Amino acid sequence: MNKSLITNLLALALVITGFLSPVYADVILSIGLFALSGAITNWLAIHMLFEKIPFLYGSGVIPNQFEEFKTGIKDIIMHQFFTTENIQRFIKSEEDSAGKVMSFTPILDAVDYDKIFQSLIDAINASSLGSMLAMVGGAEALEPLREPVSDKMRATLKDMTESEGFRKAIHASLNTQKLGDDITDNIERIVDARLDELTPQMVKEIIQEIIRKHLGWLVVWGGVFGGLIGLLASFIK
Repeated sequence: MNKSLITNLLALALVITGFLSPVYADVILSIGLFALSGAITNWLAIHMLFEKIPFLYGSGVIPNQFEEFKTGIKDIIMHQFFTTENIQRFIKSEEDSAGKVMSFTPILDAVDYDKIFQSLIDAINASSLGSMLAMVGGAEALEPLREPVSDKMRATLKDMTESEGFRKAIHASLNTQKLGDDITDNIERIVDARLDELTPQMVKEIIQEIIRKHLGWLVVWGGVFGGLIGLLASFIK
């Protein structure tokens, strides 16, 4: 339902009725003229927001101020939602949450302890202890230690990763400030790229879509108050 059109047609109908009515013609005509003038002027003002009208200075505000609207949209997005402080708070809350459930067990399970043990044996063989080790049977003499040493290394690493000091060190290594700045910069680049795709026509259509149904009431109330003023004016005569 086009509120503006209906209001203008009703006001015009009152004007015509005022010319034709055998009774209260002056009152009806006054109401109709004032209602029509109020509705038309409000409709024209709304139309001038979105369209340039020749010889009417200031018309086409939204297309004319296209760059300012883009800047305003960016400011709203970046300064109200994706501020560095908001992102840092989010990262910190995620870190704290992760710290309560963070488990390094999958990492510890993926470690090749046999390879570590073999590297240890190779290091001993390459050192001055290699000759002594050869006297007691060489590397084979250490094979019974492979499983106990591997288990001990795993248990030691597990205790270390579960310690409070280790977790604090992990969290401290995550630079929240740097992450927040980097994320903000990336979001700003994305927003800039998207806004660069907008044209004046697209901005006009977006704003029209948002406020069109609400602006229609301006025409309605312009007609109503114009009619009331016309009614008062008919009694003043």
